[in-house]
Amino acid sequence: MRAGHASRTAEYNALFRALQSSLPASRRLFEDPLAQAFLTWPLNLVARLTVVPGWREFVHWFIDRRWPGMRSSVVARTALIDDWITTCIGEGATQLVMLGAGYDSRPYRLSCLHELTVFEVDHPDTQRAKQRALHHALSDLPTNVRYVASDLNQGQLETAMAGAGYRGTTPTIFLWEGVTNYLTEAAIETSLQWCSRAAASSVLIFTYVHRDVLTNPGAFVGTGRLFASLAKAGERLTFGLDPKTLPDFLANRGLHLERDVGAAEYRQLYLKDAARKIRGHEFYRVALARIGKPAAQADAAAYPDRLTAKERLGASR
Repeated sequence: MRAGHASRTAEYNALFRALQSSLPASRRLFEDPLAQAFLTWPLNLVARLTVVPGWREFVHWFIDRRWPGMRSSVVARTALIDDWITTCIGEGATQLVMLGAGYDSRPYRLSCLHELTVFEVDHPDTQRAKQRALHHALSDLPTNVRYVASDLNQGQLETAMAGAGYRGTTPTIFLWEGVTNYLTEAAIETSLQWCSRAAASSVLIFTYVHRDVLTNPGAFVGTGRLFASLAKAGERLTFGLDPKTLPDFLANRGLHLERDVGAAEYRQLYLKDAARKIRGHEFYRVALARIGKPAAQADAAAYPDRLTAKERLGASR
């Protein structure tokens, strides 16, 4: 990320959510009414033109050709994480800590979060840009959301959160989406150590990239153009993990892995038949881990990969 500028990848993710939200209600996986508010020129124009017949389909085609699998991966993982968060809240979580919040709009669009204390932690440059956009889009910012300016790569997390009123004894959801792959190994260690000291049964939901994409990117479809775009934005990939060793990696840091889903899998869950034709971004994964000892009945059924349409509608109202 370039000094003095908001994250460009966060803005592209907002564009993908805006495009998804412009679909007819029967076809979209979620609705994000704020996504377009975070877009600057020319991406804001791209999103606004979706009302023109055929434009949205052309944009989908163009993006998918330029960065194979990226748009569909972001859209499907957004829906998956929405569902996991809803399940966590049903289990009693009362805090949400968003590590590297970017332009995530969940605190504003998911009603199940409106009664929780939410901490948005992010780099000061991105956070300032987000708050400007929110002030333009909303008449008032929600009182349950606290903004914590902190650069995770600088090891400032513990001090910043203590000053923001974070309670380490309260069951908490930690959300770390689209972040770990841009951090240093030292920042990963410091952040995980801090999370592991949370109340027992707290949950960490995080994304990561397969370690092989860093050492052998040619093994994955579409990485050439993706890496070139990331380099231009000053946001190259720096950290990855091996799914085979992830359980031990987390266990050594006080966390128990419960779910680990790759892009091909979660696209299939949410995009169904359309996912069969999609290639690219298979190195991207979403995992869920519990702080401390595993829950007595923690298994795949505890965190369904997908809520029913009725359950999701209730969570987002």
